[in-house]
Amino acid sequence: MTESPCIRICQIDPDQDLCIGCFRTLAEIAAWGSMSPAARKAVMARLPERERRYDQA
Repeated sequence: MTESPCIRICQIDPDQDLCIGCFRTLAEIAAWGSMSPAARKAVMARLPERERRYDQA
């Protein structure tokens, strides 16, 4: 099972609709428990790019 990327810094940036701790959207966070392993891996693959974009904003 893919581990959650949560690092316990749960703050949502309302402008980007992202958690600034894990860089998931609220929808991804809410659905995480019911996602398939493939769906979780797909989300995980997008997180580094989201973090880069957030850091550049």
